[in-house]
Amino acid sequence: MSDSQLTPEQQDRANRLEWFRAARFGMFIHWGLYSQLGRHEWVMNRERIPIAEYEKLAKSWKPKPNAAREWAKLAKKAGMRYMVMTTKHHEGFCLFDSKLTDYTAVKLGPKRDLVAEYVEAARAEGLKVGFYYSMMDWHHPDGAACKTDENARKRFIDYIHGQVRELCTIYGPINIMWYDVSWPLNAIEWESARLNAMVRELQPGIIINDRSQLPEDFGTPEGHITPEKDGRAWESCMTFNDSWGYTPIDTNYKTAWQVVSMLRTVAAGSGNLLLNIGPTPEGDVPPICKRELLKVGKWLDQNGAAVYDATDPMHQEWMITGAFTRKDNTVYYHVNRWPGTQLGIGGIQNKVLSARLLNGAKVKCTQVEDRLILKGLPAEAPDKLATVIAIEVDGVPDQRLGLGHVLIEGDNWPL
Repeated sequence: MSDSQLTPEQQDRANRLEWFRAARFGMFIHWGLYSQLGRHEWVMNRERIPIAEYEKLAKSWKPKPNAAREWAKLAKKAGMRYMVMTTKHHEGFCLFDSKLTDYTAVKLGPKRDLVAEYVEAARAEGLKVGFYYSMMDWHHPDGAACKTDENARKRFIDYIHGQVRELCTIYGPINIMWYDVSWPLNAIEWESARLNAMVRELQPGIIINDRSQLPEDFGTPEGHITPEKDGRAWESCMTFNDSWGYTPIDTNYKTAWQVVSMLRTVAAGSGNLLLNIGPTPEGDVPPICKRELLKVGKWLDQNGAAVYDATDPMHQEWMITGAFTRKDNTVYYHVNRWPGTQLGIGGIQNKVLSARLLNGAKVKCTQVEDRLILKGLPAEAPDKLATVIAIEVDGVPDQRLGLGHVLIEGDNWPL
């Protein structure tokens, strides 16, 4: 749909989403009282820790000053273009200066506004700023009672809406409102339409995710990469290991190879990757996360054109050696399993005009019916994370093999 065919509401959304659609890669930060226990951000719920016992963590938490500066600098080096941080997770502890509760980082252990430090750090690196806010609250006395007690619901709505208002007024322009877990109410009971109207009145340029039980501006597939339908904006949120909060006993960390593969996959579906780190209680980035993200950033420095801008849709099918991204009539084949001196790609329906290593030498190629053969390649992969080969074709790129797994919109695409 061209801009001239958009309704005013659709045009406004398109304008607000413009930076987001180009960003491709963001950093998610889960940081809270749970970080001190190191057993997942749901530890209070999973271990049934009583509120009175859990509250003691608020007094003992003493993170180092301005820890967010390390995160923001790392995000920039990793090729990320925005950040989203937990302002309040399900545990109910507020990292910001809320006037609606004393259960905050300003009034208890840290004695500082940790959200303010994060906002300042992100802006210093030129990164867009997002706020995660959990609608569910295990600490608030009305957090569960609101489902069955109308008076409790009204009190809880005043509290939640009031805190969102604070977040939208204290810190200047905010780019993303990222709600989470709307248990136990529905959109009508949350008064989500009124809530989001208030957010947009206070922050006209903001984009809002889909977790207040209204579709709003973008979808948020979690733990998998699945494009939204009909060109809707989307962002896949993924963990570095299998936890969001700091969990050193969970050692199933992703590698830079996997992160680069995820970036290729979200780009092919015109989406974003929001990759989470769980800082230590002090605020340090786990060393393995830092090491792998720096590798990703180095790769993006050389191959960013095949990820940030190559988001045009194309029909493609599964290959063991890699997969495509596309811009106009150029397809970028991301070879993340290097076959050696010769690479075959089946099913390309277009005449191939040229092939070259991205930012490198031309590649000899032979095209016969239903098969492209790239020859004279290095025996070893030039880049072990993914070597990108730019292939220019005549017409709209298309790959069709018939039998086998077809990568189409809506698939949970393999890496």
